[in-house]
Amino acid sequence: MPLLEGYATPEGTGRFRHRATTKHRLPDGHFRVTAGGLSLSTIGLGTYIGAPDGPTDQSVEQAVTLCLHSGRINLIDTAINYRYQRAERSIGRGVARSVSTGTVQRDELFLATKNGYLAPDSQAKVPVDRWIEEELVKPGILRPADIVDGSHSMGRDFLVDQLERSRQNLGVSTIDLLYLHNAADAQLPLVGAEEFGRRLAEAFRVYEEARAAGKIVAYGLATWDCLRSRRGSPGHLSLEETLAVAREVGGPDHGFRFVQFPFNLVMPEAAEVKNQQVGKEKMTLFEAARRLGVGCFTSVPLFQGQLAREGPSLDELSAAQTAIQFARSAPGALSTLIGQKRPEHLAENLRVADHAPWDLETFREFLS
Repeated sequence: MPLLEGYATPEGTGRFRHRATTKHRLPDGHFRVTAGGLSLSTIGLGTYIGAPDGPTDQSVEQAVTLCLHSGRINLIDTAINYRYQRAERSIGRGVARSVSTGTVQRDELFLATKNGYLAPDSQAKVPVDRWIEEELVKPGILRPADIVDGSHSMGRDFLVDQLERSRQNLGVSTIDLLYLHNAADAQLPLVGAEEFGRRLAEAFRVYEEARAAGKIVAYGLATWDCLRSRRGSPGHLSLEETLAVAREVGGPDHGFRFVQFPFNLVMPEAAEVKNQQVGKEKMTLFEAARRLGVGCFTSVPLFQGQLAREGPSLDELSAAQTAIQFARSAPGALSTLIGQKRPEHLAENLRVADHAPWDLETFREFLS
């Protein structure tokens, strides 16, 4: 099938926002605007958890359709390795259906995916345990020397291959945001800062070439610990230095625009710990990102469901809704990404969009 043309634009996402605030009567604060003028929902659909089977495929596809139809979410996040490539395909079917029925237009929707982890295809004829060897190593796409810890690679040919597979899986000609997935977390402590810097620059060159070819609009880093860890620790990554690599590779108009990291009531470091430095000033990750013009997406707002079961609740919000409200209200956060497939959980989470994010005073009170 031909790939769906287009990508998220200020005009398209603004159209989605206008429908949300007029037809669905959502507060305007439910949307935040990126440096490039995109209006993105402060709640995004994440697609990490789930078995690589048909029922989960259907659940994810249905979740995509419901989110878009609700008018509450125009941001979908995934990765090629999620559910052995099936998450991307489920999203692709949901997006294609929503566009074909007129629920949304492609330019209203922001699609983000990730590459870097080895991602066997559970729907291929080659068994999963042989897929990497048969599909990537033997054809010369992936060199064994480029594999770190048996699970991750930043090799040029590998990243090019993975992007093409993601485009096909998602069914789109252009991906709005491509993250390098947990690269520093997986590789920096093992290969050292100098070698990691070299590999990072080469990966950014691949992404700049993809931008020039119209295959992606922007790129970034999806991370776990590296941007939140203490300065001086082996796995710490400087956002300022990372941005300098992007400028060196792509010039002043480089495409490094976003980062993703965990943020929730149990993992609040991005708003509390001054572990980043911009110039001579020490600041939190959120503060550094704002100063450097990098957009922030946050993940795991429910702390793998623990906060939905045991977290605090505020006013009319459930524990799960309170955790989501906290994450989406962080100053500097564009959106929080929630893995949601079950209809009852999805309906509960989507109702958070009926509320404006907290003001700074309320957020800080809840943080303390």
